[in-house]
Amino acid sequence: MKLQNMSAVVTGGASGLGLATAQQLAERGVSVVIVDMNVEQGNKVAQENGFKFVHGDVTNTDHMNAAYDQAEAMGPLRALVHCAGVGGPVRLIEKTGEPGSLEKYESIVRVNLTGSFNALRLAAVRMARNEPIDGERGACVLTASIAGYEGQIGQIPYASAKAGIIGMTLVAARDLASRHIRVCTIAPGLFDTPILAKLPAEVKSSLASSVPNPPRLGSANEFAMTALHILENPMLNGETIRLDGALRMAPR
Repeated sequence: MKLQNMSAVVTGGASGLGLATAQQLAERGVSVVIVDMNVEQGNKVAQENGFKFVHGDVTNTDHMNAAYDQAEAMGPLRALVHCAGVGGPVRLIEKTGEPGSLEKYESIVRVNLTGSFNALRLAAVRMARNEPIDGERGACVLTASIAGYEGQIGQIPYASAKAGIIGMTLVAARDLASRHIRVCTIAPGLFDTPILAKLPAEVKSSLASSVPNPPRLGSANEFAMTALHILENPMLNGETIRLDGALRMAPR
């Protein structure tokens, strides 16, 4: 798909993986709408980069439709890069001896997995109305995690949700094939994002050294490069791409 004369929506676009992706899309001349819960940061980066910002919860249909309306006002919506997500520790048996929180589990799964379905279904309806160009109407990139394959202790809600996204990918690609819309997923390993930025330097260094090659944390720009390649390469469909430097997560 040629990244021209089109609009794109990037969720979680105010920081980290989403911001880098939005920036690279804008550099190609794509009209970009970012969706994020952080109003202050969202407005700031939108102004700095020439994006449009929509304050939105990815599980909320009205919020996502507002973002897609904004995108379509700038050009045909042909790309979704869905980066929004949350984490949080839950164990089956907490250290107190109490069972893990069902409410917290459901909340994390809802944002990560249900939010992915919601963003994808609503984008697909808009893309299906586009005129095909070179046999394509649009492409969607979801974000999983290698935790969806090798979740660590305490990651059970996050790993469950990311495994669900991996499982969703091929089915979605098959579902949308007749509409000429592609769906792929990126499963990042350890990336230098605002979440990891809060960790002490020695912890970050230890995490970086656990990556076989290159022995460092991934950069948000490397994620963005992969997302744009998926959008541009018409044969990439129904695939989850591990972006992890050959890392396999240990139990803890």
